[in-house]
Amino acid sequence: MISKYFFGPLAALVLLSGCGNVLSDNNEAGTADKPSPALWLVADDAGNTEGWLFGTIHALPDGVRWRTEALDRALQQSEALAVEIANLDDQQTLARTFYQLALSPRQLALVERVSSDRVKKLERMMAKGDFDQGHFQSTDTWAAAITLAQLQSVGDSENGVDRALIRSSGNRLLIELEGTARQLGIFDQLPAKEQIDLLHAVIDETQETDAGKPSDLVATWIKGDMQALEQESMKGMLADPELRSALLVQRNQDWVRQLQVLFPDTGPIMVAVGAAHMAGSDGLPDMLRQQGYTVTRIQ
Repeated sequence: MISKYFFGPLAALVLLSGCGNVLSDNNEAGTADKPSPALWLVADDAGNTEGWLFGTIHALPDGVRWRTEALDRALQQSEALAVEIANLDDQQTLARTFYQLALSPRQLALVERVSSDRVKKLERMMAKGDFDQGHFQSTDTWAAAITLAQLQSVGDSENGVDRALIRSSGNRLLIELEGTARQLGIFDQLPAKEQIDLLHAVIDETQETDAGKPSDLVATWIKGDMQALEQESMKGMLADPELRSALLVQRNQDWVRQLQVLFPDTGPIMVAVGAAHMAGSDGLPDMLRQQGYTVTRIQ
């Protein structure tokens, strides 16, 4: 499920808690191959460095090595760090915001909100999480979908790349591009039909996860294989045009507008957001190129 790992930390922050055995210190992919997650240099039309784009992953198993010399050099030269959510260690605020938005009275039972062919699979997911039939009776569909997504976790948000960069940011200016309430609000404002589509996508992607798909995605991110990540970002919930627009494209457009204001006045900025936001023609590198910036892949 690419959404949990690459395109928004909310699930990882508020909900993901498990830890798997993907790419640990003893794993061949984590030791023999040097990590090379995607990194771009952004320059203005005069060739002056405006900053860098770094595609992150929001939850990782223990022992995954992802830092590189190129990334560390870019961080040393940056004067600011821009992330989706700045207060990742404030779990109380994150959880409180989630529940304030997630709870609504007089909802249908969750099994009554999904298509008939998905009911049995949803019931199995709920049983796996020890949720009874009435558990989500006062929960918005989008929030139920995110909660159920945690059952497929193979990583720990404590190991998330965004969190690590924030913790090591030192005296750099910390810029929040979105914030918890705004990011969760995007889900909360989805029309009812799109919330159901989101839940359907979580249910449908369960088989992929059981087959080890997140392991493949983590390895793909470590290698910086943006072509493969782009292909994955066209599947599941992001294959739905309305969900893709709300959860990916519109957010990227908003961030580009913010960066156009920030770049000239702030100094070189390290922009670290989920890797799905970097992929393809809808990604930040291409969107910034369309605005006249020179964006060069350096890792």
